[in-house]
Amino acid sequence: MTSIFQTHAIEFLKATLVTVELTIVSLIIATIIGLVFAFFKVSNIKVLGKIADFYIFIIRGMPLIVQLMFLYYGISSIFILSDFTAGALALGIHSGAYIAEIFRGAIQSIDRGQMEAARSLGMTYMKSMRRIILPQAFKRAIPALGNQFIIGLKDSSLVAYIAVSELFNHALSAQAANYMPFETYFVVGIYYLILVLFFTILFNKLEKKLDNGGKKKNDKIEEFA
Repeated sequence: MTSIFQTHAIEFLKATLVTVELTIVSLIIATIIGLVFAFFKVSNIKVLGKIADFYIFIIRGMPLIVQLMFLYYGISSIFILSDFTAGALALGIHSGAYIAEIFRGAIQSIDRGQMEAARSLGMTYMKSMRRIILPQAFKRAIPALGNQFIIGLKDSSLVAYIAVSELFNHALSAQAANYMPFETYFVVGIYYLILVLFFTILFNKLEKKLDNGGKKKNDKIEEFA
């Protein structure tokens, strides 16, 4: 195993960077999609709610590998995209359904009285959402978004099957060359564990920072009260 670390160190490092980049890009796409469908879910327009329900049902009802292949070949047949871009889009569309539910739950957890108060002050619905509701909802969604990011990081290994040069793809190539599948997959597993540990710590720190920021604001309000 030490020889695998030494022989493939540079290649694994490059593949790790691709994995992180792929995860970040796909989660940005998923966040945008998730916000849109979360708004559909909380909207009073029933048609939009039905569209969101249908999208979430389809995504949750099929295995990710089936969606990945379907979306990859579907996207590639319409637009000429790189394997990385097509893979990021496919993963983003998949994660978007779960993030939509995360944001929907976070938005609905905010007291309705805050929206009513904002509207009574003359704010539009979207302005009230942007300034009052979404900042609080985003803060409450951080733990779940962190979990979804970790899930997306591990799910990104499936794009190896559409030739994206990320960690698992390199592991497949390495074990085919060295005939040591157990050792190779053990090594790549360590790389994934390190990534998961790093981002878990990062999101925990972000969550604590936001909690401390909220407490400081509450303390200031109590001082002036």
